Amino acid sequence: MNRSTFNAIGGWQPFLFCAGMYIVALFFSIFVCSSIFYAFNAKSSAKAAERTAMVTTAKQQLVAVNR
Repeated sequence: MNRSTFNAIGGWQPFLFCAGMYIVALFFSIFVCSSIFYAFNAKSSAKAAERTAMVTTAKQQLVAVNR
C-alpha cells in the first residue's frame, strides 16, 4: 500500500506563511491608515458644516430682527 503524504507542501510552508502574514498586514495597514485619514478629514468637513449652520442661523436671526 502506498501512503499519500504531503511532503511537497512542507517545503512551501514558510513561503505560504510569509505570504499570508503579508496579506493580513496589508489589510490591517489599509484599515488603520484609512481610519486615521477619515478621523482627520471629518473635522474639516464638520467645521464647514458648522460654518454653514452659523451663516444660515445668522440670516434667520436678521430676518427676525427686521420685522
